[in-house]
Amino acid sequence: MSDKILLIDDDPTLLRFLGEFLINNNDMNVLAATNGPDGLKLAYREHPNLVVLDVMMPGMDGWEVCARLREMSDIPIILLTAKSTEADKLRGFRLGVDDYVTKPFSFAEMAARIEAVLARVRARIPVERNLLVFGDVIIDVDKRQAKRGNEVIPLTPTEFRLLEYMARRQGHAIPEAELVQEVWGTYREEDTAAVRRYIFLLRQKIEQDPAHPRLILTVRGFGYRMGTGTLKLPEDGEPR
Repeated sequence: MSDKILLIDDDPTLLRFLGEFLINNNDMNVLAATNGPDGLKLAYREHPNLVVLDVMMPGMDGWEVCARLREMSDIPIILLTAKSTEADKLRGFRLGVDDYVTKPFSFAEMAARIEAVLARVRARIPVERNLLVFGDVIIDVDKRQAKRGNEVIPLTPTEFRLLEYMARRQGHAIPEAELVQEVWGTYREEDTAAVRRYIFLLRQKIEQDPAHPRLILTVRGFGYRMGTGTLKLPEDGEPR
């Protein structure tokens, strides 16, 4: 089966000729979008194997598209831009991109980079299982999966990163600002409201009673702490 490649760029001429090259020379199935919102819709609906994403687009730029793609999946991303500064490349890699191509480029080079990234992704075979356990939840870091018993807990990539980081710091109170930096990265302009929103979503999925959490505990005025699963009630009746 041919690899499905999604191209997102505001230059329709580039999309046409690059798409034809990949189809005719590399037997790839190519999807194309000329703006960020349409690209995201295609990604949600079609589940491509890789995304080639232009950074400099009007409206929703490539940085925002990349961040939103990372919210939904670990799909390989190649950033395409006219800029070649180290700061821009570091920003892209911190967002989790897999490669970075500077314009102008040859279609043959792009095809080779796409093939190389896909090959690296397919070769990611973990040598040993890396498990984190808290309460009755087991996180399989290698599989990027959380389970309770034999039941897989459906988590988005962002929810998984948040849960994994908190599990690694189990027993420690973690400031909200630290969670923003570790989960979203230095270059994302997320505020602590994003942390609270994702903590709420995680509790709906992993807590047996989200209104009285036992696993993700609030440290008032500071942040959060991963609990042991044992519910302790103080005199005011609220879980610590």
